[in-house]
Amino acid sequence: MNLETVVLLYLVASVCFIQALKGLSHPSTSRTGNAFGMVGMAIAMVTTVGLVLKIHPDTGAGGLAWVLLGLVVGGAVGTVLARMIPMTQMPEMVAFMHSMIGMAAVFIAIAAVAEPAAFGIVAADEPIPTGNRVELFIGSFVGAITFSGSVIAWGKLRGRYKFRLFRGAPVVFKGQHPLNAVLAIAMIGCGIGFVMSQHWAPFLVMLAIAFTLGVLIIIPIGGADMPVVVSMLNSYSGWAAAGIGFSLNNPMLIIAGSLVGSSGAILSYIMCRAMNRSFFNVILGGFGGEVAAGAAAGAAQRSVKSGSPDDAAFLLGNAESVIIVPGYGLAVARAQHPLKELSDKLIKKGVQVRYAIHPVAGRMPGHMNVLLAEAEVPYDQVFEMEDINSDFSDTDVVLVLGANDVVNPAAKDPKSPIAGMPILEAYKARQIIVNKRSMASGYAGLDNELFYMDKTMMVFGDAKKVVEEIVKAVE
Repeated sequence: MNLETVVLLYLVASVCFIQALKGLSHPSTSRTGNAFGMVGMAIAMVTTVGLVLKIHPDTGAGGLAWVLLGLVVGGAVGTVLARMIPMTQMPEMVAFMHSMIGMAAVFIAIAAVAEPAAFGIVAADEPIPTGNRVELFIGSFVGAITFSGSVIAWGKLRGRYKFRLFRGAPVVFKGQHPLNAVLAIAMIGCGIGFVMSQHWAPFLVMLAIAFTLGVLIIIPIGGADMPVVVSMLNSYSGWAAAGIGFSLNNPMLIIAGSLVGSSGAILSYIMCRAMNRSFFNVILGGFGGEVAAGAAAGAAQRSVKSGSPDDAAFLLGNAESVIIVPGYGLAVARAQHPLKELSDKLIKKGVQVRYAIHPVAGRMPGHMNVLLAEAEVPYDQVFEMEDINSDFSDTDVVLVLGANDVVNPAAKDPKSPIAGMPILEAYKARQIIVNKRSMASGYAGLDNELFYMDKTMMVFGDAKKVVEEIVKAVE
């Protein structure tokens, strides 16, 4: 395989990746986008194997066997995980993948520093050029931060471990930000030392500090900010791959890493806008932990109007227009299929049914869109927040399933911790039905005034069971 062929195939793979991003920008074209992504990755892998064999023809069958073994093992593990992981755990899966990308960047950097000639960076016994050392430094420390930060994000999203760092509430301590600043300066200093000397000691110390920083950066971020953290770590993993790509002079790695890094950064910006918060405000510590206890205590002293699934069915069946607001509770209960059945029954009765999606609903950007697509909800029934907010005031009934912070009117209060956060204005509807397991607060740890409004009826219970009972009661 000559160099011209390699460049051409990498270019084709890059075009496939660009088309994949374009396709994934809308649910109706997401399958096509996935197909482009898989084809592009297959071309990139085959081309890389061919390039390795061309650069190192002496590796023979043994070297090729190791490469193929890695592909088979990695592909098998990925296939098994993809088939086993339920949709509710997809955010954790994404965080896990980010951690693997970060660690891969670290391992490649270590290998390149140990054997630069094997990667074609220099000839044997020659020092690594200064520019390549800078690239290895940047790629490795970003990869290390991505790995440890993603592990913490995975634990917070998983929410099943008693280890304090894996709890959803922010973990803060006195002098946290100054400590992070000192460690960041030390990490950069060690990186500069490596660039100037190419010695192992500053390189390894830099990596150790980077791993520590990844933990310290993520632990003060509360669960309410997890969608931003997921997209931010996605961006980090892309930039880590791009940095290593420059060191290895691999255009495919540079292009793919840049696409992931830039798209993740743009998505993080969109998520921050959806919460009316700056990116640095999220990174410097999330809201949630300090107000949760007070919110829970306040909720215990206030009364709400509760009803049964039959009551909800009566309101929905006699409405002319219904807007459904899905949240993470819907994902946990896997209630999207019964919800689709309920929508179909209401539509047959002449009710206009639409779904309202908040940009940060769930624990991952696009989480609710994926769930509804899995249940084959027509795309023309699904609306983003900015497209449907003006319709709530003319809607007969809003059905809120497991959503909390994204419909909290407290965002309209200038003194609230979520003041200014754009919300789905469900409180403007004529009637509101809210399904929750309990009166527990959402990720932001705030009590929700929507639950106590006179026109709100709470229906407590598992979302799937409640929706199934409503379906049975709808004539």
